[in-house]
Amino acid sequence: MNDEEKRIQLRKYKMFATGLFVLMALVFVVMTVLEKDNPAHWIGYIRAFSEAAMVGALADWFAVTALFHHPLGLKIPHTNLIENSKERIGDNLGNFVVSNFLSPKNIRPYIQKIKISHFVGDWLSKTRNQENLVKELSHIVMDILHKLDDAAVVHFIGKKAKEMSDDLKINQIVGNGIEYVLDKKDHQKMITNLSRQIKDYVINNQDIVKERVKKESYFLIPKFVDDTIAEKITGGLSKFFEEVENDPEHSLRAEITKKLYAFSAEIQSEAKWEDEFRSIKNDFLNEDKLTQYSKDIWISIKKSLSKELEEDGSALKTYLGKNLTELSQNLQTDEKLQYKIDHWVRVTAYKYILKNTHQAANLISSTVGNWQGKELSEKLELEVGKDLQFIRVNGTLVGGLVGLIIYTITNFFL
Repeated sequence: MNDEEKRIQLRKYKMFATGLFVLMALVFVVMTVLEKDNPAHWIGYIRAFSEAAMVGALADWFAVTALFHHPLGLKIPHTNLIENSKERIGDNLGNFVVSNFLSPKNIRPYIQKIKISHFVGDWLSKTRNQENLVKELSHIVMDILHKLDDAAVVHFIGKKAKEMSDDLKINQIVGNGIEYVLDKKDHQKMITNLSRQIKDYVINNQDIVKERVKKESYFLIPKFVDDTIAEKITGGLSKFFEEVENDPEHSLRAEITKKLYAFSAEIQSEAKWEDEFRSIKNDFLNEDKLTQYSKDIWISIKKSLSKELEEDGSALKTYLGKNLTELSQNLQTDEKLQYKIDHWVRVTAYKYILKNTHQAANLISSTVGNWQGKELSEKLELEVGKDLQFIRVNGTLVGGLVGLIIYTITNFFL
């Protein structure tokens, strides 16, 4: 709210408080006139209320006005207090702020409310800020890429890959992978699919079975007998595998699962499998191949990064923008991240403020001291004058109530 709006607001509340006083004066005049010709008791009560309300309103008007002006322009002693005490107010205000607001005990609650993470989150949430940040990051990374020694990077990648591969036990990985599939029961889908395919194959190739039965049969056995045997074989096989396909608890499934668990344990525990996989690993990851792999990896990474960083709207820049958006959301919602950032800012701010409290006192004192007395008075009245008008309103109402109580007691007990 600017100063002009504050002036309008202050004028409105002054008119309200003054209007209430005028209303009480009118009521008092009307009740005084009515009381002469009308003996009704209620008139006296209303007259007493309005009379006391006028007195309360005038008293509080004088008290409020005396803070900022000379009432009615009369230079009554101890009025226009703000303007007459400008220098003292500046010094006292500076000392008051330092003693009561910038002490360790008092600033700690305010410092603890600092949430810079929210500000950064809001800043990052704006598209334009994200684009500028991505652009600057791209320039920095491109500069680093051009300054890196390719041979040193290739050697570093190869060295780290060799260190990792030395401790890599392929048999353990394969065995654990099999167990993981078994524990998740994903192999059951394979058994179901395989049973379906075997069933379909048997049904669709009955002629092959018949030919095989006929070939293995004795020449004395009639053809219809061989065909019947073949049909029984294909029917039994197809039915068996159909049962395996449709029954999740089929014994064959349990047997296959048991065998696979045993095979997984064998791979992990027996030395022959460890040696076999180590041999495969050493053939695949020997020093020459590691060097070549590392070189190919680095060249590919460097080329891809350069391309992604140079092109607008590239996948990498899109990814960075997406992650900046997520970061801005985390800064606004992730309590742990907020605490880490805000805690560091709070500790730093706390130390800096305590170190420079005397500067705050000097600033306040010199600023207030440099104001014109009338200017200071007007500034303070704009800030608190509206609320002070309610003192006048309350004085009017409270004064009226007190007058009414006194009048009532007088009439009943005296």
